[in-house]
Amino acid sequence: MTTGPGTTRRRVVVASDAFRGSLTSAEVGEALRAGVLAVLPDADVAVVPVADGGEGTVSAALAAGYTAVPAVVHGPTGEPVRATMAWSSTDGTVVVELADACGLSRLPGGVLRPLEASSRGLGEVVGAALDLRPHRLVVGVGGSASTDGGAGMLAALGARVLDAEGHPVPDGGAGLSRVARADLGGLDPRLLDVDLVLAADVTSPLLGPHGAAAVFAPQKGATPEDVARLEAALTRWADVLNPGSAAVPGSGAAGGVGFAMVAALGATRRSGVDVVLDLVGLDPRLPGADLVITGEGSLDAQTATGKAVAGVARRAGSMGVPTVAVCGRTTLGDIELHGLGLASAYPLSELEPDPERSMAEAAALLHEVGSRIARERLSPPG
Repeated sequence: MTTGPGTTRRRVVVASDAFRGSLTSAEVGEALRAGVLAVLPDADVAVVPVADGGEGTVSAALAAGYTAVPAVVHGPTGEPVRATMAWSSTDGTVVVELADACGLSRLPGGVLRPLEASSRGLGEVVGAALDLRPHRLVVGVGGSASTDGGAGMLAALGARVLDAEGHPVPDGGAGLSRVARADLGGLDPRLLDVDLVLAADVTSPLLGPHGAAAVFAPQKGATPEDVARLEAALTRWADVLNPGSAAVPGSGAAGGVGFAMVAALGATRRSGVDVVLDLVGLDPRLPGADLVITGEGSLDAQTATGKAVAGVARRAGSMGVPTVAVCGRTTLGDIELHGLGLASAYPLSELEPDPERSMAEAAALLHEVGSRIARERLSPPG
C-alpha cells in the first residue's frame, strides 16, 4: 500500500498482553500505536489485544468482537461478584475466565486465603455459559486464588463432594482433607454436549514437588505448613476422584482446577496463548506486516513458558515477520531474546528506573517507546 510516489505505507501489528497493575492490553496497544503514528502518520497500525489464557482472556475476546454477557457468581471466599463471559453466536463459542470469577484479584481487600479460597465461582460461571448453549466452551484458568483441586467448581456444577458421614466438605483446599467420596451423578448434563477446552500453559502435575501446592500455593499466601496441609488434602482428593489423572500434564493448573476439568469433565487442555491468538484472529493480520510489536509487564525466565510474548513471536516468526517486545523490565539478554524469536526488547525501565513511577506513567512511556521503535525499525535510513 502506498501513500505517494515511491513511498511505501508501513504496516505494523501491535499484539501485547496487559501490563498488570498498570494498563490493559488494549491500552498498551493504543499507547504504542499513538507513538508509532507520531513518527509515521501514514502507517497502518493494527492493535490486537492478546492474553495468555489467564487474566485478560475475556477482554481479548471482547476486543475481537465477542459479546459481553454478565453473570453474578461467588468470589473466592464466597462474596458475590459480577463476572463477564465473552460469547460469539457466529461460531457458538463462549469464553470464561477463572480470574474474573474467583481469582486473586477478587479477594476482598486483597487478603490472601490459601486454605479457604474456592473455585466454586468458576463452576457457576461455567453453568451460566452453558445457558447460552455453546458448541465450544473455553475456560481460561490463570490467576487462581485457590488450591482446592477444582472441587468447588465441580460442586457448583452439580457434583457432591462428601466426607465419610455423607456431608458436603467445606469449600477450600483445607476442606479436602475430609473428602471420602465424589458423586458425579448430578453433574450438569449439558457438559456432555459441549467441546470443553482448558486454556492453560502450566504443565505441572497435581501433586509432588512440581505440583499445585508446592509450586503455586506459596504465591497465594500459603506458608510451608499450609503447603504440606494442602498437598495431603490434594492427595486424598486425587485418590477419591481419579488417581490416574493426577500425573497428567496441566492437572496442577489453577490450584488443581486442571485436574478436575480433565478427570471429571473430560476437558481438552490447549496452550492458553494459542487459544487466545486463535480467538482474536492474529494470524490473518500477519502476512505483509513490516513489524510486530508484542509485550508484557516483565520479560523474564517465565516468558518462554507459555506467555503471550513467546506465542506472538512464534506466530510472527513462522510468517517471516520480525518481532520486538516492550516491557516494564527485562532480565533477559540478547541470546535469550533471540531464542524467543525477538529482534530486541524495549524496557520502560530504561526511561524510568523507578518501578512505581514507571507503572503510573506507563502510557506516556509506551508512547515514547512506540516512537523510538518507529524511528529505529520502520523509518527509511537517513
